[in-house]
Amino acid sequence: MNWRNTLILAIIALAGVAYFRFFEMKRPGTEEARRQSQNMVNFDRTKIDGIVIQNGDQKIEIRRRDNKWRLETPIKDQADGALVETLLSDLENWQKEGTIPAKEIDSDKSKLAEYGLHNPKLKLKLLGQDRPPEILFGKEAAMEARMYVRFQNSKETFLARESVKKDIDKKPEEFRDRKLTDLSNAQVRRVVLKTPVGEIELEKKDTNWEILKPLRARADDQKVNDLISQVTSARIGQFVAEDRGDLRPYGLAEPRGSITLFDQEQKKDQKVEIGESIKVAGREDKGQTLQIGAIPEKENEQVYVRFAPRGSVYTLPKKIEEILNTKPADLRDIHLVRIDTNILDRITIDAPGKTKTVLARKDGNWTMTNRDNAPADAGAVRRMIDALQNERVTKFVEDVASNLPKYGLDKPQLQLTFSSFASENTAESKAGEEPFATIAFGKDEGDNVYARLTDEPFVVAVRRGLLDQISPDPLQWQDLSIFKFKPEQIHRVSVTTDKELSLERDQGNQWHWLKGNGAINQANLQSLLTTLSNLYAVRWLGTTTPQQGFDKPQLVLSFTTSGDNKTSYQLTVGAQNNDSTLCARVDGRDGTFTIRGSDLNNLKLPLETQGTASPSPTTAPSPSATP
Repeated sequence: MNWRNTLILAIIALAGVAYFRFFEMKRPGTEEARRQSQNMVNFDRTKIDGIVIQNGDQKIEIRRRDNKWRLETPIKDQADGALVETLLSDLENWQKEGTIPAKEIDSDKSKLAEYGLHNPKLKLKLLGQDRPPEILFGKEAAMEARMYVRFQNSKETFLARESVKKDIDKKPEEFRDRKLTDLSNAQVRRVVLKTPVGEIELEKKDTNWEILKPLRARADDQKVNDLISQVTSARIGQFVAEDRGDLRPYGLAEPRGSITLFDQEQKKDQKVEIGESIKVAGREDKGQTLQIGAIPEKENEQVYVRFAPRGSVYTLPKKIEEILNTKPADLRDIHLVRIDTNILDRITIDAPGKTKTVLARKDGNWTMTNRDNAPADAGAVRRMIDALQNERVTKFVEDVASNLPKYGLDKPQLQLTFSSFASENTAESKAGEEPFATIAFGKDEGDNVYARLTDEPFVVAVRRGLLDQISPDPLQWQDLSIFKFKPEQIHRVSVTTDKELSLERDQGNQWHWLKGNGAINQANLQSLLTTLSNLYAVRWLGTTTPQQGFDKPQLVLSFTTSGDNKTSYQLTVGAQNNDSTLCARVDGRDGTFTIRGSDLNNLKLPLETQGTASPSPTTAPSPSATP
């Protein structure tokens, strides 16, 4: 076989594959073809863009506009999308349950009248590409929940369930959407509320709400969302009238108040009340306005409303009136501060007469930049941030901070600054530290302390106890991990209580006495090494003071680690605190911390096996001694 014949055969084979893929694969399989043959109608619902129902002299037309269903005839309004989708689903699953052939109909012309199909009252037409013929609905059949159905220009008649007839045999208003608006809370970016006492304007910036009028302040996100939900979740009680006529009977010629929801993505053709618009950054931003009117005489649990986008007067449950009682104070965020932890990189704690503490986040951990980037207590930092985030204002003292000395805020006793940090210039920010929130704490008054955010004009009061969680002492922010070794890294250890014992590992990794006699209690020694090598503080107390009892220590423990760079350490345990912890310190580190009583017990375990002779008492080394 030459190459030309081979090429021809290859082309034929490829053509066969292409035919199979593009034609045969699109044909329904045997089971699918059988199912389709039993369907009353076959159509692609995504290509259906309209529905026409003829019910006697009344015509109902529903069209799909911008992926939403709208009533066009005899009423122009938002259609109930769920009801329309149910109709389409029922049509897709509508099965033939019997067939009356055309020849049987032809042989007896009275049959069509008998089946109610000679001039049927109810008809359904789908609009769109590849739509099926118009469907004609006849009388109920003798079989329960079955009826006669035929198609326009078809002589066959079918028996089918009545489900589709029940979907369409309705009054026009039953197709209207009782959900007031299709806006969701997440889509709303701005709110204007007009009440008898004034106007409130709210705007969402990033993920948080703010009050713009009558004062600029942070808003409570949950409370604003609850306010919006009263509109977005409202369901219409009655369809009363179109809003083109006299609105005085409904109290809507001069409504008691209104709420307008603005969506940045709204289409420009979505009409609102005449003149109801707001200029934003040089453009006209249109919203959905709900006006609240009078209470119907016979329906005192309802209230008349006008919803401008739908151009109609409705009734809603009377509860919607509650929005007219809203005051700015009801929507204010009563939390002291918002801290965006996603951009938080630095926390600066500054108090007069104290060394400034700068806590820096790096790779998920916290360090102290003013102490050579020593590790900080990450748990304490998180607890402080949580405490500040959760702290609620006990009182809004002044909305304009015009007299800072009155509240001690001209020279605050403590100031916290939260910053982001960039190591190099980017398109969004310059290199360096960029503060985004600063809290100043002023005078104490009873159980409260005055405070303010420096970028807000308000003076507030918060609990005085909050300051107890914000230590201005950098020593109290140190990492709680005192030692981080493996027990086998400790080469030599000396324990002094009322006497001194000293041990060392030999080249065979066996412990022997440097000062002590008898057998070594290996279990107790191992407990001591395990506790010592991973010693954690309960908390840091700060600067060492005489009251902490280091002049008469309960325990002095010195040890040396093995390796090329042998390092010596000394731990001293002093007085006991009221909470049963004990004061402790380590040579070479500033400050005092506390340890648990159980840790001290492990460090004081007897290392000599009981019953053996003890060494002669020796003089205990001073706390500052170096092993």
